[in-house]
Amino acid sequence: MQATETATNDIPDSPGLYLRRMTLHDLTAVLAVERAAYHSPWSQGIFQDSLKAGHYCMVLEQPVSCELIGHGVIMLVVDECHLLNLCIHPSHQRQGLGRLLLRRLLAIARQRQAASAFLEVRASNRAALALYQAEGFNEIGLRRGYYPAVKGREDAIVMGCAL
Repeated sequence: MQATETATNDIPDSPGLYLRRMTLHDLTAVLAVERAAYHSPWSQGIFQDSLKAGHYCMVLEQPVSCELIGHGVIMLVVDECHLLNLCIHPSHQRQGLGRLLLRRLLAIARQRQAASAFLEVRASNRAALALYQAEGFNEIGLRRGYYPAVKGREDAIVMGCAL
């Protein structure tokens, strides 16, 4: 899929859900999901920069209700994929949608010839850590004070996996 494509893809293992490229028109809904899920959400500018840079910015939506329920952003450089953002609205979490979205993003990376994937995750985000470990990611490092936190900064665990 090219950076300019916006094709909608039915997700066979989740009837009624669609994964498609994010557009500027999606940003209001994307920001609402981001703010509901994180106490330090990405800004509109970060999403705009990601779209402009040609990163794979994807949205997961329920087309019948036109509800955007999640989004993800990956950056592909040569043969590496970096997962920059993976977010599911809190009202839709714990239903396997984060795993589904992660798998679809990594499939895109494989199609684009990425051989490995990397990400950072808050050290306190046990649910995300469990998901990434279950999907084959391993801890490869630590970035001290990487994330803003309610009180100060929080460490990020750096994870990687072969694709």
